[in-house]
Amino acid sequence: MAMTPGTLITVAPTGAELAKSDFPHLPTTLDELVETATSCERAGASMIHLHIRDADHRPTLDASYLKAAVQALREQTSLVIQLSTGGSVHDPLDQRLTVLDAEPDACSLTCGTTNFGDDVFLNPYGFMSDLYVQAQEREVVPEFELFDLGHVASLARLIDAHGLPFGGKVHVDFVTGVPGGMPGTPAALLAGVAMLPTEVTSWAATGIGRSHLPIVATALAAGGHLRVGMEDNVVFARGVPVEHNSQLVERAATLAELMQRPAMSTDAARAVLGVKDRRRA
Repeated sequence: MAMTPGTLITVAPTGAELAKSDFPHLPTTLDELVETATSCERAGASMIHLHIRDADHRPTLDASYLKAAVQALREQTSLVIQLSTGGSVHDPLDQRLTVLDAEPDACSLTCGTTNFGDDVFLNPYGFMSDLYVQAQEREVVPEFELFDLGHVASLARLIDAHGLPFGGKVHVDFVTGVPGGMPGTPAALLAGVAMLPTEVTSWAATGIGRSHLPIVATALAAGGHLRVGMEDNVVFARGVPVEHNSQLVERAATLAELMQRPAMSTDAARAVLGVKDRRRA
C-alpha cells in the first residue's frame, strides 16, 4: 500500500451521542448540515460522514430525513456523501440496513461489536455480511470502521467471503479512543495499520476526545488520512470549545499542508475511494 501524496479529510459533524441542548453549535437541522458541509468543503474536507437528527434533534434513521439530507448535500456540495449505518447504538439491525435506500455515495460498515462507553455497539458477523453484500449490489462504497484489532481480522474475513467491495478499493477508518475500544495512542494505531490485509488500498484514523491531535499527527506521518468533526471532538484546545466543524477541518488541512500531503479535492477523493459519481450534470 503506497503512501498517498494528498490527504483525504472526512468531516463527521454531528454523530448520535451528543445532545443539541448541551452543544448548541452541533449541526442537527438540514439547513445547519448544508451550511456545515459547504463551509467544511471550503476548508478542505472531501467527504462527510452523516448521522441525521429529526425535528426534535434526536438521532433518526427515518428514510425521509436521510434522503432529504443526501439530496441537499449532493445539490449544494461536491462532497462524497457517506451515511452512517451505525445510527444510534440503540437502533435495531434491520433498520440500520435501510440507510442504503437513500443512495449515498458511501456508507460506514463497522467490523465488529464493541463496548461503547456504558453501551454496546452491536455488529454481529451476519449483519456485517448482509451490509457488505447489499452495498455491493447497490454500488455503494463501504468505509470499514475498525474500533479494535479484532475488527481488522473480521475485515479480512469479509473480503475472503465476498470479494472486493463495489469500486474495487478497500478504505478503512480506525476509530480510536472510544471507551471500550482501542486506545487513541500512536502505538495502538500503528499496530492496527501493520495488521491490515493486503487488499486495503487506503486508511484513515479518528481520535476521540483528547486523542484527536496525537492520532492526526500519527496518521499523517504514517501515510493515512483523517476524520475530524464534532461527532468525535467538541474541544478545540484546553478550555476552548469547538464552535464550528470547519475549525477542526481547517486545522487538519493546515497540518496536512505542513506535512506536504495537502488536502485532497473531492474528485481526487472519489478516485481514491472508487465511488460512483451520482452527481447530476
